[in-house]
Amino acid sequence: MTTSSLKMGLREWLLLVSLATLWGGSFFFIELAVRALPVFTIVTARVAIAAFILLIFVTIKGQAMPKSLGMWGQFLLLGALRAAIPISLIVWAETQIDSGLASILNSTSPIFTMIVAHLLLKDEKLTSAKIIGVSVATLGIVVMIGADALQGLGLQVLAQLAMLGATCSYGFAAVYGRRFKGVPAAVSASSMLFGATLLTLPFALFLEKPWAIPASTQLTVSILAVLALALLSTALAFVIWFQLIHSAGAANTSMVTFLIPLVGLLLGVFVLGERLELTSIIALILILLGLAIATNRFTKK
Repeated sequence: MTTSSLKMGLREWLLLVSLATLWGGSFFFIELAVRALPVFTIVTARVAIAAFILLIFVTIKGQAMPKSLGMWGQFLLLGALRAAIPISLIVWAETQIDSGLASILNSTSPIFTMIVAHLLLKDEKLTSAKIIGVSVATLGIVVMIGADALQGLGLQVLAQLAMLGATCSYGFAAVYGRRFKGVPAAVSASSMLFGATLLTLPFALFLEKPWAIPASTQLTVSILAVLALALLSTALAFVIWFQLIHSAGAANTSMVTFLIPLVGLLLGVFVLGERLELTSIIALILILLGLAIATNRFTKK
């Protein structure tokens, strides 16, 4: 069965909305986590817990984890590009900017993936539609960062640039991840997260000393938020993503990109009480419009 013949039934739509809620909700959980926990502690706990949960999933499915050091070395690099670097940047960014804004900037990930693929791959060059889409999305980024960038690199601007750095890292991860095409998705995800854990654990232990954080009500809330990040926004989200890829196809599953920032914005505004700026709405429209143009959403039947 080809990807184009795969249909979106009620089950697939429910899974897609669930996935968008889990991934969009990650920005909400991060906003709660950073109130009492430092950056690398949050990242390490999230990827480590999710890695072990996915390992259990892999074992139940009867699949085998990598055995060669060479393969683990490749997953270590993938873990850096897909988890350790971008998640650390996102968590730090949310110490300076709202979760809704972070979720909007995160939606630029497919745009950066197209650019990186154009530069590094021979079979994924930018088409005219992709160039127009990237240009429109870039305009959205400019609107989002705004005139503040002209007044010096304050923490707000640096945080927004960190978000763009994270999505750029996702782009490199997507290109590098093509080499794992023959590896079961759950095995790739678990191995990647174990690699990310190895990279971030020393920073959490030696720089942040999480065991020395004084107990408080806010610390309890932050710990629960990290558990939600690991269990819901990472492990469960990957399982749903695997199911969608197989039942709906990669193209249909990619529509989750359009829903994630909407979920992030709604949670930020209605649960965390964040302000919804007009520039954020305009930027979101431009970024999603650019993404739709670049992925030929207006020409697909």
